[in-house]
Amino acid sequence: MNDSLNAEILKLKQEKNAVILAHNYQLPEVQEIADFLGDSLELAKKASTVDAEIIVLCGVDFMAETAAILNPDKKVLLPSLDAKCPMAAQLKAEEIVKAKEEHSKAKVVLYVNTSADCKALADACCTSANAPKIVEAMDSEEVIFGPDKNLGWFVNQRSSKKIIDIPASGYCYAHRKIMGEEIIEQKNKHPDALVLAHPECNPEVQELANRIESTSGMLRVAKEESANEFIIATEKEMLHRLKKENPTKKFYAASENAVCGAMKKINSENVLEALKEEKNEVKISKETTALAKKAIESMLEI
Repeated sequence: MNDSLNAEILKLKQEKNAVILAHNYQLPEVQEIADFLGDSLELAKKASTVDAEIIVLCGVDFMAETAAILNPDKKVLLPSLDAKCPMAAQLKAEEIVKAKEEHSKAKVVLYVNTSADCKALADACCTSANAPKIVEAMDSEEVIFGPDKNLGWFVNQRSSKKIIDIPASGYCYAHRKIMGEEIIEQKNKHPDALVLAHPECNPEVQELANRIESTSGMLRVAKEESANEFIIATEKEMLHRLKKENPTKKFYAASENAVCGAMKKINSENVLEALKEEKNEVKISKETTALAKKAIESMLEI
């Protein structure tokens, strides 16, 4: 860890009244300089209440957009413009429009992992932590849901609603790399370990898990459960925070292949550069902000 670089970041944060919000999948060096760590829901909540003039969002593009939507009067910076979520890019606004035409009575619930343009067409957003609750709260029998089909499968097991997936095969490539045989192999190696799987994982992985949780849920379970060993089926950087907050327990990555390349585009150097130059500001049009904000606020209210 570069102490002089971190000291410079701290100095600039104080001078500019800035705050660093980072996702749990960020590199350890970024997690260590963050003022707040969390999953998508926690970052959305924090972004809506933070007292700062500048928000440096260490995550992927849709997270920075969400922060900008909730804070139109604040400057939101994304340290690397290459930090683009491939899954969010899979869903286009015209696909939502078409689905709404085909299912006129359906409500639209979109994973927060979507672009601002898509959120503007939604009745509510959701995250992996609250998706079943948000879907069940909709006053319609059918719910247009996207863009993650695995999360849609997870919701479908826990909801009375009819789920209409858009696109039909949306997915997170990092979570899709985790295979059922890897879970079985890890369970054979660590028979006393609990398997915690993210709902973006393939159904076969979810069915092998002891618990299906968002990253915030994994942190909660790791602290509360009496078990001392856990197999973690999500992006492997999650282990850094789990180990740090639970030093007496052991955590094993379900797959070393579960890496989000977009998250790794951000490092302490470009965090410093973004702060110093106030570059890569995320700007959303007023019209899109107004519409997308309603969908995000619906989620937060529910």
